[in-house]
Formats: sequence, structure tokens, C-alpha cells
Amino acid sequence: MDNARCFAINVLGDGLFVANHCEDALTVREAELSMERRRGASEEHILAVQGNLAATYQKLRRFEETSQMLRDVYSGHLRLHGEENIQTISNANNYAVSLNGLQRFEEAKALLRKMIPVARRVLGESNTITLRMRKVYAAALYLDTGATLDDLREAVETLEEAERIARRVLGGTHPLTSSIDEALRNARKVLRARETPSPPGSA
Repeated sequence: MDNARCFAINVLGDGLFVANHCEDALTVREAELSMERRRGASEEHILAVQGNLAATYQKLRRFEETSQMLRDVYSGHLRLHGEENIQTISNANNYAVSLNGLQRFEEAKALLRKMIPVARRVLGESNTITLRMRKVYAAALYLDTGATLDDLREAVETLEEAERIARRVLGGTHPLTSSIDEALRNARKVLRARETPSPPGSA
């Protein structure tokens, strides 16, 4: 009976989410998480439910709660599977995206400096997750108002390399290639603005 009830709640939550009834979906998914914990569901299953809950918070623009839930999902996969696991790596990237959205750039950079080398080693340079992580890392560099010139140059260099790889492997019309290209244009614009001396007397 518990399994049937949990399945029904999961289907209901998914249906409400897809139909954009997000407040109702949130209520259902919070109830689902509570029920799964009470019945002693596996940690893997709990993490999947938490991932759904994070997506619901995101859709409701409750970004702080989104980030907290994504942190828990990443930490859970790290504890269960270690860092050299595709789910751990992917969820590290999801968490970093949420940190960027909250302008917590130092935390995002610290996480990605740890996990990008793992992604490159485990998944390879041309894997889409690796490329996304490098794009997110570059964004954490150039979107930070406290970025140094070295930070901005690193962002541009990171995106130039990622764009070359994406164009070679995925093609120029792939959405990820286009996204990296757009980020590269933005990073170059920020760098040019910082490198261009202000006219005399403009301060």
C-alpha cells in the first residue's frame, strides 16, 4: 500500500509540475519527501525526490531554497558514490549554477575548481557536462563585480577553449556551442571594458 501511495503522489506531483500548477506541485512533493523518509526509502530514491523538489523551487523562483536542495543532492551523491561518479559531477554543476544565480561566485568557483579536473579526467574534455562546467566556471569569474583582470582573462581563455572543443565535437549550431559562444562574447565585452582606460576627467 505504501508503495502504491508513494507512486500515486509522485505521478500527481509530476502532473501538477508539467501543468505549471507549481504551488500545488510543491505541496505534493514536500509531502512525498516526508513520506519517503518516514517509510525508510533508499538514499538514492530520496535524492531523486529532492531533485524534483529543487526543480519545483526553481520554477517558483525560490532560488535560495533551490540552491540548498541542490547542495543536499550533490552532497548526497558525493557521500554515496564519491566524486568520480557522473551523477556527483552533474549535480556539482547544478549546484554551481544555483550559486552563480545567487551571486555566490566564490563558492561556485571553489566547487568547480575542485570538480572540473575530476570531470575532465573521468568524462573527458569533450563531454557535454565538462563543457557546461567550464562555462559555469567562466561565468563565476566574469560576472563577479570584484573580478580582477586576471580573472577576466581566465574566463575568456576558458570559454575560447570550451568553444573550440564544442564546435569541433558538437557543431556550430548545437545549443551548447551557441550558449558557450554567447558567454564568450559577454566575457570579452567585460574584459574590453576593464582594459580600456577611462577618459581623463571622467572619474
